[in-house]
Amino acid sequence: MARMTGAQIALESLQREGVDTIFGYPGGVVLPLYDTLPEFPGIRHILVRHEQGAAHMADGYARASGRLGVCLGTSGPGATNLVTGITTSWMDSTPVLALTGNVARTLLGKDGFQEADITGITHSITKHNYLVMSPDEIALSMREAAHIATTGRPGPVLVDIPKDVFQEEAEFDWPERVSLRGYKPTTEGHAGMIRRAAELIDQAQRPIIISGHGIIWGNAQHELIELAEKAQIPVITTFLGIGGFPESHELSYGWLGMHGMYYANMAADSADVVIGVGMRFDDRAMGRFKDFNPNAKIIHIDIDPAEIGKNFPTAVPIVGDVKNVLPRLTDQVKQGNRTEWFRWIDQVREEHPSLHIRESRRMLPQYVVRSLYEATSGNATIVTGVGQHQMWAGQHYFYSKPRQLITSGGLGTMGFELPAAIGAQVALPEEEIWAICGDGSFQMNTQELAVLVDEQLPVKMAIFNNGYLGMIRQWQQLFYDKNYSSSALTQPDFCKLADAYGIRALRVETKAEVEPAIREARAHKGPILLDFHIDQEENVWPMVPAGASLAETLEAPEEELAR
Repeated sequence: MARMTGAQIALESLQREGVDTIFGYPGGVVLPLYDTLPEFPGIRHILVRHEQGAAHMADGYARASGRLGVCLGTSGPGATNLVTGITTSWMDSTPVLALTGNVARTLLGKDGFQEADITGITHSITKHNYLVMSPDEIALSMREAAHIATTGRPGPVLVDIPKDVFQEEAEFDWPERVSLRGYKPTTEGHAGMIRRAAELIDQAQRPIIISGHGIIWGNAQHELIELAEKAQIPVITTFLGIGGFPESHELSYGWLGMHGMYYANMAADSADVVIGVGMRFDDRAMGRFKDFNPNAKIIHIDIDPAEIGKNFPTAVPIVGDVKNVLPRLTDQVKQGNRTEWFRWIDQVREEHPSLHIRESRRMLPQYVVRSLYEATSGNATIVTGVGQHQMWAGQHYFYSKPRQLITSGGLGTMGFELPAAIGAQVALPEEEIWAICGDGSFQMNTQELAVLVDEQLPVKMAIFNNGYLGMIRQWQQLFYDKNYSSSALTQPDFCKLADAYGIRALRVETKAEVEPAIREARAHKGPILLDFHIDQEENVWPMVPAGASLAETLEAPEEELAR
């Protein structure tokens, strides 16, 4: 064993965990760590312009790669600026390690300059967190943190280290194995419950699979396809589950929820057996809980026992890793034949074609997304912010593989798209990454444009510019008698803003300009921004109003279709 400073131990620990990138911002108490960074050339440090950007970049990196994302902030405001990004990861089960510095041990609890109780602040938004009070505890804490973040149901873990602990020396002792009393995720699933689930599926006339984010994190797309094909069960996904089942597959019926496909909502509301796989039956997907399909029997497969029975009574609970549970379930179900059930859903889809794009001389946002899909042959990774543009990106780009849509689901974090796209591009340097941005959402983290220039990252940005907080305006139009209170935006010239950073930009104002602009963006070697001036009053349809049930899904009224 060699003696090292706490800073060396922290970085050596990250390196042993396979970490190759840290997204961070320096400050006084983490200067010992930054002073040590050049000793570890295998770890790339990306200098963000705001710590929230660092957390979102680590999140985007993790979602794109499936590996641990790491962000770094100093004490006080540096640490608290990470909180929104950590909560985003918490809600969407993303493995992120947040490393923060704190004031020296002698100042803890004394309201020293830039002190914040970040372990107390993040107690409810992390799987676990650590305040490391001795350098000989760093290696074990980092090892445990990485293990907790990446196993079971993934999630963020925070490690907080006082400045003088970074500076003090200790023997480096790397724990090759981690054994945490009380942390033993169940991975296999109960054999009796799996048998009961198979029996219930075999008896079902109208079963439906709702596939969630857990299929993606469990790397279980293939296992899901095998179950659906053998049992002949239609598959719909949650919004975060998009890509977990190929949307080109004949058994795919899109995604459900507030802005999901009409026919997906009707199928979920009409099924006699609902099989939730790696999803949490949240309100955005299921609508008003008390009126969701009260006659359906629910089979719920999830690695987190806390999710099962939380929102709905569960007929068959199965706690386990979906990659392990699904093959055992597939082995036990009988070959299915549900022609009538498929015929019914297909008829609903034919009568209510949610993804039809009407002919219009206007530049409709749906047309922009579909044009991007066609230009990229469906092979790009799409990263979005939150709002109308997010829903259009989910509806009109069709996803065939996991990790292809990266977006903030549970927390609904505006400003996610640009930094998360940066993280995704760092993780996947050879992939084509598109950030589909709202004009309001984009402005929350525009400062990270500097990172694109610093790191020469070829992220393509498509801003949907309608001069409004679009989703807010839509709700105000539909439910608040068109009282557009504080939803109109005074916009900068996004092209000039990009130019100020040295980034190429194109202003796109007509429908005829859409496809040439996308072609030029794809041909450009570096980052590029496309400013699409879309129809100001276009709404997202279908829509389940807040507090309504899936059975009350609304479609676009005739007067809007005629615009």
